[in-house]
Amino acid sequence: MNVHPALSALVANVETEFSGNREAIELALVALLSGGHLLIEDIPGIGKTSLALALAASLELSFRRIQFTNDLFPADILGITVFDRDRREYEVHEGPIFANVVLADEINRATPKTQSALLEAMQERRVTLDLETRELPKPFFVIATQNPVEFAGTFPLPEAQLDRFLLSLSLGYPSLEAERELVLRKRDPYRAVNLAPVVQAATFAELCRQSAAVHVEPKVADYLLALCRRTRDHEELALGVSVRGTLSLFRACQSLAFLRGRDFALPEDVKALAAPVLAHRLVLRREGAARSTTAQARDLIARLLHTLPVPR
Repeated sequence: MNVHPALSALVANVETEFSGNREAIELALVALLSGGHLLIEDIPGIGKTSLALALAASLELSFRRIQFTNDLFPADILGITVFDRDRREYEVHEGPIFANVVLADEINRATPKTQSALLEAMQERRVTLDLETRELPKPFFVIATQNPVEFAGTFPLPEAQLDRFLLSLSLGYPSLEAERELVLRKRDPYRAVNLAPVVQAATFAELCRQSAAVHVEPKVADYLLALCRRTRDHEELALGVSVRGTLSLFRACQSLAFLRGRDFALPEDVKALAAPVLAHRLVLRREGAARSTTAQARDLIARLLHTLPVPR
């Protein structure tokens, strides 16, 4: 089984505006192929928004961007009901959440009340406006960016919301070659929004369906389960991986195998995805801090993987 040409075209298109980090692009595609939401966390100014814009623009799906600030209200995201005097009836003005791909830029700069407006949308793909439930477009993805919680003007995302992100990734600084190219070409980091789509909605839906059909051997599934369950009674953790997290890791392994041209998952897929899928769901048991940092959580997952026998 070879890599699907539509996936190759998608990666190549994103790389025209976000080069030098193929791993980040692949992880982002794993989240979208799995039908899950993506969280990109890192310091300001290293390409979080550029990657999100390039991904959204490369897919023939409706796209809306929400810039989160501390004065943003839930109604600014979900929409409002307005009384029309001429027709003497109420009408709903849908908010930017009603799109296939929603970029929640700097999501942790909004207050917890506003952040919670996304909970129902991310889990159930619908929202409630004035006691009326309205379905969101299908497919529906949230690509969120956030600055580290230690930065001024940020509000930590609650555990319930973090758990709804299938995958979290950190970009890090670009290589010298990538940064040099960016400087010499004088590339506009926000030009990615003007990329032409290379994958149609129907094609992308078929890619998601095919990735979900990737075979996972029982031994690989047991390996995955053992890792997740060890986090739940680990002495260093106050909160381990939820069942949602286990299911997310299973589905992500299928998508990574499909992205790499295989119709079966390997233990190596579990190893590659364990930290991106699980680290943001963990809470360390330590005084003076309510949640783990990314580095500490990833280190703990690496130690757990080292203690698990790899199936053959």
